Amino acid sequence: MYVPENVVTNDDLAKQIDTSDEWIVKRSGIRERRWVVEGQTPVDLAEAASREALADAGLEASDIDCILLSTLSPQHDFPGTSFFLHGRLGVAEIPCIDLRAQCSGFLYALDFADALIVSGRHRRILVVGCEVHSTGLEISDRGRDVTVLFGDGAGAVILEANDAPEDPSGLLEIRLHAEGRHAKRLWVDAPGSANGPARLTHEMIDEGRIYPIMDGRFVFKHAVTRMPEVLRETLDAASLKLEDVDLFLFHQANLRINEYVAQQLEIPADKVFNNIERYGNCSAAAIPMLLAEAKREGRLKKGDLVSMTAFGSGFTWASALLRF
Repeated sequence: MYVPENVVTNDDLAKQIDTSDEWIVKRSGIRERRWVVEGQTPVDLAEAASREALADAGLEASDIDCILLSTLSPQHDFPGTSFFLHGRLGVAEIPCIDLRAQCSGFLYALDFADALIVSGRHRRILVVGCEVHSTGLEISDRGRDVTVLFGDGAGAVILEANDAPEDPSGLLEIRLHAEGRHAKRLWVDAPGSANGPARLTHEMIDEGRIYPIMDGRFVFKHAVTRMPEVLRETLDAASLKLEDVDLFLFHQANLRINEYVAQQLEIPADKVFNNIERYGNCSAAAIPMLLAEAKREGRLKKGDLVSMTAFGSGFTWASALLRF
Protein backbone atom coordinates (compact mmCIF):
# COMPACT_ATOMS: atom_id res chain seq x y z
CA MET A 1 0.00 0.00 0.00
CA TYR A 2 0.97 3.62 -0.30
CA VAL A 3 -0.45 6.85 1.07
CA PRO A 4 0.85 10.41 0.58
CA GLU A 5 2.98 11.85 3.36
CA ASN A 6 0.71 14.90 3.68
CA VAL A 7 -1.47 14.43 6.79
CA VAL A 8 -4.67 16.50 6.99
CA THR A 9 -6.24 16.45 10.46
CA ASN A 10 -9.78 17.37 11.40
CA ASP A 11 -8.41 20.51 13.03
CA ASP A 12 -6.76 21.43 9.72
CA LEU A 13 -10.14 21.19 7.98
CA ALA A 14 -11.82 23.18 10.76
CA LYS A 15 -9.62 26.14 9.79
CA GLN A 16 -11.17 26.15 6.30
CA ILE A 17 -14.78 25.02 6.81
CA ASP A 18 -17.39 25.09 9.57
CA THR A 19 -16.61 21.80 11.30
CA SER A 20 -14.73 20.42 14.28
CA ASP A 21 -12.73 17.38 15.30
CA GLU A 22 -15.52 16.36 17.68
CA TRP A 23 -18.21 16.62 14.97
CA ILE A 24 -16.24 14.55 12.44
CA VAL A 25 -15.14 11.85 14.91
CA LYS A 26 -18.64 11.45 16.31
CA ARG A 27 -20.20 10.91 12.87
CA SER A 28 -17.47 8.99 11.07
CA GLY A 29 -14.65 7.94 13.40
CA ILE A 30 -12.14 9.77 11.17
CA ARG A 31 -9.40 11.80 12.85
CA GLU A 32 -7.10 12.44 9.89
CA ARG A 33 -6.56 11.53 6.26
CA ARG A 34 -3.77 11.70 3.68
CA TRP A 35 -4.07 14.08 0.73
CA VAL A 36 -1.69 14.43 -2.19
CA VAL A 37 0.45 17.52 -2.57
CA GLU A 38 0.66 19.53 -5.76
CA GLY A 39 2.22 17.42 -8.52
CA GLN A 40 1.26 14.03 -7.04
CA THR A 41 -1.07 11.99 -9.23
CA PRO A 42 -3.03 8.72 -8.93
CA VAL A 43 -0.40 6.80 -10.88
CA ASP A 44 2.27 7.91 -8.39
CA LEU A 45 0.30 6.20 -5.63
CA ALA A 46 -0.56 3.16 -7.75
CA GLU A 47 3.04 2.64 -8.82
CA ALA A 48 4.36 2.80 -5.25
CA ALA A 49 1.79 0.27 -4.02
CA SER A 50 2.39 -2.01 -7.01
CA ARG A 51 6.15 -2.02 -6.57
CA GLU A 52 5.76 -2.84 -2.88
CA ALA A 53 3.46 -5.74 -3.79
CA LEU A 54 5.98 -7.01 -6.32
CA ALA A 55 8.81 -6.79 -3.81
CA ASP A 56 6.74 -8.54 -1.15
CA ALA A 57 6.02 -11.38 -3.60
CA GLY A 58 9.63 -11.60 -4.76
CA LEU A 59 8.60 -10.78 -8.34
CA GLU A 60 9.55 -8.40 -11.11
CA ALA A 61 7.12 -6.32 -13.16
CA SER A 62 7.94 -8.58 -16.11
CA ASP A 63 6.32 -11.49 -14.21
CA ILE A 64 2.89 -9.86 -14.50
CA ASP A 65 0.74 -10.66 -17.54
CA CYS A 66 -2.34 -8.49 -16.84
CA ILE A 67 -3.23 -5.36 -14.83
CA LEU A 68 -6.66 -4.61 -13.38
CA LEU A 69 -6.96 -1.22 -11.71
CA SER A 70 -10.07 -0.09 -9.87
CA THR A 71 -10.70 3.64 -9.34
CA LEU A 72 -13.39 6.29 -9.38
CA SER A 73 -10.84 9.15 -9.55
CA PRO A 74 -9.00 8.60 -12.84
CA GLN A 75 -5.68 10.14 -13.77
CA HIS A 76 -7.35 11.64 -16.85
CA ASP A 77 -10.69 11.29 -18.64
CA PHE A 78 -8.98 8.81 -20.96
CA PRO A 79 -7.02 6.63 -21.30
CA GLY A 80 -7.48 4.87 -17.98
CA THR A 81 -5.10 5.12 -15.05
CA SER A 82 -4.04 1.51 -15.67
CA PHE A 83 -2.36 2.58 -18.90
CA PHE A 84 -0.25 5.17 -17.12
CA LEU A 85 0.66 2.54 -14.52
CA HIS A 86 1.48 0.15 -17.37
CA GLY A 87 3.95 2.71 -18.70
CA ARG A 88 5.49 3.40 -15.30
CA LEU A 89 6.09 -0.26 -14.56
CA GLY A 90 7.68 -0.81 -17.96
CA VAL A 91 5.86 -4.08 -18.55
CA ALA A 92 5.58 -5.84 -21.91
CA GLU A 93 2.55 -5.46 -24.19
CA ILE A 94 0.22 -7.07 -21.66
CA PRO A 95 -3.44 -6.05 -21.31
CA CYS A 96 -4.58 -3.54 -18.72
CA ILE A 97 -7.96 -2.06 -17.90
CA ASP A 98 -9.67 0.31 -15.47
CA LEU A 99 -12.68 -0.99 -13.57
CA ARG A 100 -15.26 1.33 -12.02
CA ALA A 101 -17.28 -0.13 -9.17
CA GLN A 102 -16.47 2.61 -6.65
CA CYS A 103 -15.96 1.47 -3.06
CA SER A 104 -16.58 -2.17 -4.00
CA GLY A 105 -14.16 -1.85 -6.90
CA PHE A 106 -11.28 -3.83 -5.43
CA LEU A 107 -13.48 -6.85 -4.72
CA TYR A 108 -15.01 -6.60 -8.19
CA ALA A 109 -11.50 -6.53 -9.70
CA LEU A 110 -10.43 -9.45 -7.51
CA ASP A 111 -13.35 -11.51 -8.79
CA PHE A 112 -12.59 -10.69 -12.43
CA ALA A 113 -8.91 -11.51 -11.92
CA ASP A 114 -9.83 -14.81 -10.29
CA ALA A 115 -12.05 -15.73 -13.25
CA LEU A 116 -9.30 -14.88 -15.74
CA ILE A 117 -6.81 -17.08 -13.92
CA VAL A 118 -9.22 -20.00 -13.40
CA SER A 119 -10.12 -19.88 -17.11
CA GLY A 120 -6.44 -20.07 -18.02
CA ARG A 121 -6.46 -16.74 -19.86
CA HIS A 122 -3.85 -15.24 -17.54
CA ARG A 123 -1.24 -16.59 -15.17
CA ARG A 124 -0.44 -13.73 -12.79
CA ILE A 125 -2.48 -10.54 -12.40
CA LEU A 126 -1.71 -7.28 -10.63
CA VAL A 127 -4.90 -5.97 -8.97
CA VAL A 128 -4.78 -2.35 -7.80
CA GLY A 129 -7.15 -0.02 -5.99
CA CYS A 130 -6.16 3.62 -6.29
CA GLU A 131 -7.85 6.91 -5.39
CA VAL A 132 -7.04 10.61 -5.28
CA HIS A 133 -10.20 12.15 -3.87
CA SER A 134 -8.74 15.35 -2.48
CA THR A 135 -8.50 17.19 -5.79
CA GLY A 136 -12.22 16.62 -6.40
CA LEU A 137 -13.68 17.73 -3.08
CA GLU A 138 -15.47 20.98 -2.32
CA ILE A 139 -13.56 22.50 0.58
CA SER A 140 -16.36 24.79 1.73
CA ASP A 141 -19.28 24.75 4.14
CA ARG A 142 -21.55 23.60 1.31
CA GLY A 143 -19.46 20.48 0.71
CA ARG A 144 -18.33 19.75 4.23
CA ASP A 145 -20.45 16.62 4.88
CA VAL A 146 -18.66 14.77 2.06
CA THR A 147 -15.27 16.51 2.11
CA VAL A 148 -14.38 15.42 5.65
CA LEU A 149 -14.81 11.73 4.76
CA PHE A 150 -12.37 11.12 1.94
CA GLY A 151 -8.64 10.44 1.69
CA ASP A 152 -6.08 9.47 -0.94
CA GLY A 153 -4.26 6.15 -1.16
CA ALA A 154 -3.50 3.00 -3.11
CA GLY A 155 -3.31 -0.71 -2.40
CA ALA A 156 -2.22 -3.64 -4.57
CA VAL A 157 -2.14 -7.42 -4.57
CA ILE A 158 -0.84 -10.02 -7.00
CA LEU A 159 -3.05 -12.96 -7.81
CA GLU A 160 -1.83 -16.25 -9.25
CA ALA A 161 -3.02 -19.85 -9.37
CA ASN A 162 -2.25 -22.08 -6.40
CA ASP A 163 -1.92 -25.69 -7.53
CA ALA A 164 -0.24 -27.01 -4.38
CA PRO A 165 -2.62 -29.44 -2.62
CA GLU A 166 -0.77 -29.03 0.68
CA ASP A 167 -1.27 -25.22 0.63
CA PRO A 168 -4.90 -24.16 1.33
CA SER A 169 -4.25 -20.44 0.85
CA GLY A 170 -6.15 -18.47 -1.76
CA LEU A 171 -9.53 -17.01 -2.65
CA LEU A 172 -12.39 -19.26 -1.57
CA GLU A 173 -15.53 -17.37 -2.61
CA ILE A 174 -16.56 -13.94 -3.90
CA ARG A 175 -20.06 -12.54 -4.34
CA LEU A 176 -20.90 -9.28 -6.16
CA HIS A 177 -24.12 -7.27 -6.30
CA ALA A 178 -25.42 -3.95 -7.66
CA GLU A 179 -28.59 -1.84 -7.59
CA GLY A 180 -28.36 0.85 -10.26
CA ARG A 181 -31.66 2.54 -9.44
CA HIS A 182 -29.91 4.23 -6.54
CA ALA A 183 -27.03 5.58 -8.65
CA LYS A 184 -27.84 9.23 -7.89
CA ARG A 185 -27.90 8.75 -4.12
CA LEU A 186 -24.10 9.07 -4.15
CA TRP A 187 -22.64 10.49 -7.33
CA VAL A 188 -20.90 13.28 -9.25
CA ASP A 189 -23.02 14.87 -12.00
CA ALA A 190 -20.40 16.73 -14.03
CA PRO A 191 -18.48 16.64 -16.23
CA GLY A 192 -20.41 14.03 -18.17
CA SER A 193 -21.52 13.18 -21.68
CA ALA A 194 -25.16 13.27 -20.53
CA ASN A 195 -24.85 17.00 -19.91
CA GLY A 196 -24.88 18.00 -23.59
CA PRO A 197 -24.25 20.04 -25.53
CA ALA A 198 -21.25 20.61 -23.23
CA ARG A 199 -19.87 18.12 -20.72
CA LEU A 200 -18.81 20.97 -18.44
CA THR A 201 -19.85 24.60 -18.15
CA HIS A 202 -19.09 27.46 -15.79
CA GLU A 203 -22.65 27.13 -14.48
CA MET A 204 -22.07 23.49 -13.53
CA ILE A 205 -18.96 24.51 -11.61
CA ASP A 206 -20.73 27.38 -9.83
CA GLU A 207 -23.64 25.10 -8.89
CA GLY A 208 -21.23 22.56 -7.35
CA ARG A 209 -22.22 19.80 -9.75
CA ILE A 210 -18.55 18.81 -10.14
CA TYR A 211 -18.42 17.67 -6.50
CA PRO A 212 -19.74 14.48 -4.84
CA ILE A 213 -23.32 14.56 -3.59
CA MET A 214 -24.48 12.03 -1.00
CA ASP A 215 -27.78 11.17 0.64
CA GLY A 216 -25.99 10.11 3.80
CA ARG A 217 -28.84 8.54 5.73
CA PHE A 218 -30.04 6.58 2.72
CA VAL A 219 -26.53 5.27 2.02
CA PHE A 220 -26.01 4.34 5.69
CA LYS A 221 -29.30 2.43 5.82
CA HIS A 222 -28.49 0.39 2.72
CA ALA A 223 -24.87 -0.25 3.73
CA VAL A 224 -25.79 -1.74 7.12
CA THR A 225 -28.38 -3.95 5.39
CA ARG A 226 -26.45 -5.12 2.35
CA MET A 227 -23.07 -5.75 3.97
CA PRO A 228 -24.30 -8.41 6.45
CA GLU A 229 -26.40 -10.00 3.69
CA VAL A 230 -23.52 -10.46 1.25
CA LEU A 231 -21.08 -11.48 3.99
CA ARG A 232 -23.40 -14.30 5.06
CA GLU A 233 -24.07 -15.25 1.43
CA THR A 234 -20.34 -15.65 0.79
CA LEU A 235 -19.81 -17.70 3.94
CA ASP A 236 -22.73 -19.96 3.00
CA ALA A 237 -21.26 -20.49 -0.47
CA ALA A 238 -18.03 -21.67 1.14
CA SER A 239 -19.88 -23.83 3.72
CA LEU A 240 -18.33 -21.78 6.52
CA LYS A 241 -19.70 -19.96 9.58
CA LEU A 242 -19.08 -16.52 11.10
CA GLU A 243 -17.12 -18.08 13.95
CA ASP A 244 -14.71 -19.67 11.43
CA VAL A 245 -13.47 -16.23 10.34
CA ASP A 246 -10.27 -14.99 11.99
CA LEU A 247 -10.32 -11.41 10.69
CA PHE A 248 -13.06 -9.19 9.25
CA LEU A 249 -12.08 -6.33 6.93
CA PHE A 250 -14.92 -3.93 6.14
CA HIS A 251 -14.77 -1.11 3.64
CA GLN A 252 -13.59 2.04 5.39
CA ALA A 253 -16.38 4.51 4.56
CA ASN A 254 -17.62 5.23 8.05
CA LEU A 255 -16.55 3.63 11.31
CA ARG A 256 -20.14 3.84 12.57
CA ILE A 257 -21.28 1.63 9.65
CA ASN A 258 -18.65 -0.97 10.50
CA GLU A 259 -19.52 -0.90 14.19
CA TYR A 260 -23.21 -1.33 13.39
CA VAL A 261 -22.54 -4.27 11.04
CA ALA A 262 -20.26 -5.97 13.55
CA GLN A 263 -22.88 -5.51 16.26
CA GLN A 264 -25.62 -6.98 14.05
CA LEU A 265 -23.51 -10.06 13.34
CA GLU A 266 -22.20 -10.30 16.93
CA ILE A 267 -18.60 -10.17 15.73
CA PRO A 268 -16.06 -9.71 18.56
CA ALA A 269 -14.20 -6.39 18.37
CA ASP A 270 -10.83 -8.13 18.33
CA LYS A 271 -11.73 -9.83 15.04
CA VAL A 272 -12.31 -6.52 13.20
CA PHE A 273 -9.47 -4.39 11.83
CA ASN A 274 -10.09 -0.74 10.89
CA ASN A 275 -7.79 2.10 9.82
CA ILE A 276 -10.33 4.74 8.78
CA GLU A 277 -9.39 6.94 11.72
CA ARG A 278 -6.01 7.57 10.02
CA TYR A 279 -6.86 7.46 6.32
CA GLY A 280 -10.55 8.29 5.81
CA ASN A 281 -12.46 6.69 2.96
CA CYS A 282 -10.05 5.69 0.19
CA SER A 283 -12.79 3.92 -1.83
CA ALA A 284 -11.31 1.22 -4.10
CA ALA A 285 -8.00 1.38 -2.21
CA ALA A 286 -9.48 0.84 1.25
CA ILE A 287 -9.58 -2.96 1.46
CA PRO A 288 -6.15 -3.67 -0.09
CA MET A 289 -4.74 -1.02 2.28
CA LEU A 290 -6.36 -2.88 5.18
CA LEU A 291 -4.82 -6.15 3.98
CA ALA A 292 -1.37 -4.58 3.76
CA GLU A 293 -1.56 -3.01 7.22
CA ALA A 294 -3.01 -6.12 8.82
CA LYS A 295 -0.07 -8.09 7.49
CA ARG A 296 2.46 -5.46 8.61
CA GLU A 297 1.00 -5.37 12.13
CA GLY A 298 0.95 -9.12 12.56
CA ARG A 299 -2.85 -9.39 12.50
CA LEU A 300 -2.61 -12.06 9.80
CA LYS A 301 -0.90 -15.41 10.16
CA LYS A 302 -0.63 -18.32 7.77
CA GLY A 303 -3.90 -20.20 7.50
CA ASP A 304 -6.12 -17.38 8.77
CA LEU A 305 -9.56 -17.00 7.20
CA VAL A 306 -10.22 -13.39 6.16
CA SER A 307 -13.60 -11.90 5.27
CA MET A 308 -13.58 -8.72 3.13
CA THR A 309 -16.84 -6.83 2.61
CA ALA A 310 -17.66 -3.53 0.89
CA PHE A 311 -20.55 -1.24 -0.04
CA GLY A 312 -20.37 1.75 -2.33
CA SER A 313 -21.86 4.10 -4.86
CA GLY A 314 -23.85 2.56 -7.66
CA PHE A 315 -25.07 0.99 -5.41
CA THR A 316 -22.52 -1.83 -5.32
CA TRP A 317 -21.76 -4.34 -2.59
CA ALA A 318 -19.50 -7.37 -2.42
CA SER A 319 -17.79 -9.84 -0.13
CA ALA A 320 -14.84 -12.19 -0.49
CA LEU A 321 -13.28 -14.95 1.59
CA LEU A 322 -9.53 -15.40 1.60
CA ARG A 323 -7.42 -18.09 3.20
CA PHE A 324 -4.15 -16.34 4.01
